[in-house]
Amino acid sequence: MRTGMVALALGLLVLRFLPVLPPVWLMLAMPIVGLMLLPFRTYPLAFFLFGLTWAVVSAKGALDDRLLERLDGQTLWLEGEVVGLPSTVDAVVRFQLADPVSRRARLPERIRVAWYGGPAVSSGERWRLAVKLKRPGGLANPGAFDYEAWLLAQRIGAIGTVVDGELLKATATPWRDHVRQRLLAVDAQGHEGGLAALVLGDDSGLSPENWQVLQDTGTVHLLVISGTHIGLLAGLLYGLVASLARWGLWPRAVPWLPSACVLAFAGALAYGFLAGFDVPVQRACVMLGLVLLWRLRFRHLGVVWPFLIALNLLLLAEPLISLRPGFWLSFAAVGILILIFGGRLGTWHWLQSWTRAQWLIAVGLLPVLLALNLPVSVSGPLVNLIAVPWVSVFILPLALFGTFFLAIPLVGETLLWLAGGAMAGLFQFLSYVAQTAPAWTGPAVPMWVWPLSLLGALLLLLPNGLPMRPLGWPMLLLCVFAPQKNIPVGEVEVQHLDVGQGLAILLRTRDHALLYDAGPRFGEFDIGERVVLPAIRRAGISALDVMLLSHADADHAGGALAIQQALPVARMLGGDVERMPPDLSVERCQSGEAWTWNEVTFSTWIWGQAAEGNQGSCVLMIDARGERLLLTGDIDAQAERALLEEGVDVRADWLQAPHHGSRTSSSKRFIQTVSPKGVLISRGRNNAFGHPHPLVMSRYRWLGIDTHDSAELGAITLQLGAFGGVISERAVRRFWRN
Repeated sequence: MRTGMVALALGLLVLRFLPVLPPVWLMLAMPIVGLMLLPFRTYPLAFFLFGLTWAVVSAKGALDDRLLERLDGQTLWLEGEVVGLPSTVDAVVRFQLADPVSRRARLPERIRVAWYGGPAVSSGERWRLAVKLKRPGGLANPGAFDYEAWLLAQRIGAIGTVVDGELLKATATPWRDHVRQRLLAVDAQGHEGGLAALVLGDDSGLSPENWQVLQDTGTVHLLVISGTHIGLLAGLLYGLVASLARWGLWPRAVPWLPSACVLAFAGALAYGFLAGFDVPVQRACVMLGLVLLWRLRFRHLGVVWPFLIALNLLLLAEPLISLRPGFWLSFAAVGILILIFGGRLGTWHWLQSWTRAQWLIAVGLLPVLLALNLPVSVSGPLVNLIAVPWVSVFILPLALFGTFFLAIPLVGETLLWLAGGAMAGLFQFLSYVAQTAPAWTGPAVPMWVWPLSLLGALLLLLPNGLPMRPLGWPMLLLCVFAPQKNIPVGEVEVQHLDVGQGLAILLRTRDHALLYDAGPRFGEFDIGERVVLPAIRRAGISALDVMLLSHADADHAGGALAIQQALPVARMLGGDVERMPPDLSVERCQSGEAWTWNEVTFSTWIWGQAAEGNQGSCVLMIDARGERLLLTGDIDAQAERALLEEGVDVRADWLQAPHHGSRTSSSKRFIQTVSPKGVLISRGRNNAFGHPHPLVMSRYRWLGIDTHDSAELGAITLQLGAFGGVISERAVRRFWRN
């Protein structure tokens, strides 16, 4: 039976790796074949087919519930009820609507919207809204966060921006909203948002700086409600009853073990109810309930049983949970603990158990983190030795009791003030560690490395003295020191990143790296930090020789500061330097400047008579073995004419479309003179500017020039100097991608 449960879990998990969903006829055939195999020894294959069938059916239902393509980019009036906890960051109100209805079309069951400058919105209210709707989508870059998969995992069928709205039905402030308002209103020594995250699972009050510190120190799990918190509270309640029984203070007429298990599970459910029963909380409660049941009645079956049952129950309830990185990390961590402590001869001292658990979890999760393209905290194992007890013994009990006693004057506020002070001390410690040892993002590694690294981690988790265990180290470290792709002399690897309505192009020769523009930043949303910087690190680049900012507009230079703070940059060049952010020290771009890296020539041009802004973009030409790429920034038709009149040789094989394909650029004479075989267009899907303009696109088509659009293809990679074609990120098939 255990084999069947493993097979069922594998069938449910394989959904995560499918490039496309199987056709309907195959979906119907799989369970029939499974039933035919069930009576025979091949029953594990039957369970595998059952799991795969259910996962595929569930995923297809979620995909079919997406916004219709004909409504993509349309503005509709709709009505819906606000669910969950709305968040407000930088005057942007974000919330979800359940069961929205419109007179003009059928809508998905759940949509996520943003209202810029909108009023306060509360859960349970019913609104009539004018929303510009979009199909679920996101930026597609190698190794970056997959927003589209995240939306599907939450079964969000559309996203949108609110244009206007009116409240149809007010409601009394929901109790979770009320608790959040009370928590944010108390004096918690500047950490009210952290307490709201810890108590309610509402992380909107955590600043980007807080998130960065938590990520660098591997402590995100301590402040975002997860299995850690549910387990900590349940463990405290279970330990309290067990201690009273050990000291003879528990009533003898009441069996202490059932009471401890019931009290621990009841406390976990109450905490989960307070936190809104999000997916991580559901996962933790199911796992905890099975562990307590195993402790009470089924210890003779072994600890693997509750693990397998919890895994299958969660996957059966929501197969799309496998699209969430947290799911893999949670169950991997639990599996590592079972492997560490299960079946050992003798016992360890509690301090030895605690330190070994932290260390071996870090070892076991290393290849998992890198496979999920998540940063690795170098300091995490040591920091968690201190942070986990600090949160579990001081901050969490004070925060929960403070919230519970808020109705009693001074009592709740005092407890929350103490919890805030304990959290302030924690963040001071974490900030110091984060500055000393920030998180590490590994470079891309060949596919064959992952099985070897996982096998190495498994060997290291086995008990000491077993044969071949020392081989685990070199096998594990393959994922850290994997052989990197060598770029031939005379060639350039060009990564035209998908940054939405902006521009960022990474150029890498054998020994040098240049970044042309750094992506946009709008408020706290910094594409330079979230997309460009991970792409640089994934390419194995530890420093930039040149960062060239074409001009000062926020969609081109907005992400530069985050990159400059994270990486050494030997030289910064740019056009339109007068308008550059004051924190950036940018050297003015000069026409005619040229340099050579690894037999690849780079040369710049800028219009001396340009007005500020787009016309002042610094143009860059790259020549690799005679194959040329022209990067133009946002120059307009006047700047294009000036470039031609100065006699610069602009002939190129590849052209970055000036100003995202705006109508004011890409003049016919300019395109004919450049005569490219392909044009790279960087823009946001359904952008407000209408880029690229239909007239410009028809001009490219009329001249027989291929267009490569980041909004449709994601990140685009080409090997300049190899005279090949382009490779797009969306060519890597995923069943959830549009």
